[in-house]
Amino acid sequence: MKKVAIVTAASKGIGAACARKFAESGYKLVIMARSEAIFDLADELDARPIQGSVGKVSDLQRLVDLAHEKYGRVDTVICNTGHPPKGELLKLQDADWETGMNLVLMNVIRLARMVTPFMQESGSGSFVNISTFGAKEPSAAFPVSSVMRTALGSFTKLYATEFGRFNIRMNSILPGFIDSYPATDETIKTIPLFRQGTPEEVAELALFLASGKSSYITGQNFLIDGGLTKSI
Repeated sequence: MKKVAIVTAASKGIGAACARKFAESGYKLVIMARSEAIFDLADELDARPIQGSVGKVSDLQRLVDLAHEKYGRVDTVICNTGHPPKGELLKLQDADWETGMNLVLMNVIRLARMVTPFMQESGSGSFVNISTFGAKEPSAAFPVSSVMRTALGSFTKLYATEFGRFNIRMNSILPGFIDSYPATDETIKTIPLFRQGTPEEVAELALFLASGKSSYITGQNFLIDGGLTKSI
């Protein structure tokens, strides 16, 4: 039986690269994005699409329901999302922080709540959260993202501890500057590898963390940033 993967924010960038990589590896896919481009990708990959937002509980529920109704199982969830609001730290309003929490933290919590029972039934499962290097070294350029994705790292640890006994794993990937969002020359000069990463490189790591090749890895945060972060 082929494995089933859910991929969110899948219409472009890292999300689309993950969808393509998992399709190449034989997964059945259920994919979601706000853009209508999700339907073109679904046709390309023979996937089941949902047009919706990770910030809406009802859209996430439709996504999970579609996966379960169509395939009767969910083996992997790639929790990808867009970028939360940016701005000067104390000029950001409550609504900005609430939007960020909904977009990059609550999406994972809600998907975990919805999907975990299916994984418990099948006896295994893997969540891979697409986070950011700012969860390791907070960036003033991305304050909401840095704060909320640090919280996501804590949730990842707690989830891994709670559900490891069911052979269900959760890990997070912390990308640096990926070329789906072009960086300035000044920024690129701060990266030891002197280039941006590619969505395909992130997708390779996501596939590894979803597969049996990483069966003893859970609760971890994996930097893929070309050496950008300096902390040990």
